[in-house]
Amino acid sequence: MTDHKSVSIVMIEDDEGHARLIEKNIRRAGILNAITHFTDGTTALDYLFNSEDGPQRNGPALVLLDLNLPDMSGTDILAKIKAADGPLRRTPVVVLTTTDDKVEIQRCYDLGCNVYITKPVNYESFATAIRQLGLFLSVIQVPDIEPKG
Repeated sequence: MTDHKSVSIVMIEDDEGHARLIEKNIRRAGILNAITHFTDGTTALDYLFNSEDGPQRNGPALVLLDLNLPDMSGTDILAKIKAADGPLRRTPVVVLTTTDDKVEIQRCYDLGCNVYITKPVNYESFATAIRQLGLFLSVIQVPDIEPKG
């Protein structure tokens, strides 16, 4: 059996309140993985593709992606991740957004998202959904990504 490398979580969420709620409830579900938070797509893409610590160069990650960002659409980010050459393309992407439009949901799956979750409007429902996401994160497997030399 190979050594298990911890999966980092990349959260791309412009709403600071949602980001805190997501992280708090992921932690409540027992997930202790590192979470790197970005509030815009440009900075997140630079990290994902170019950072020494990012998944394209440094190993497995899971992306939590909001679709409604200030500088670009989350679907554009999803498309870039899934069209990437190399290991980033295999990175699981969980879309976590307020958008419940069926056409948008279909588009995200067509682009390669792994899971699409609509954020409930009610605080307690949102907290419960994120805790359930945390339980999901505790059992999923992500592909090993060999760091680039």
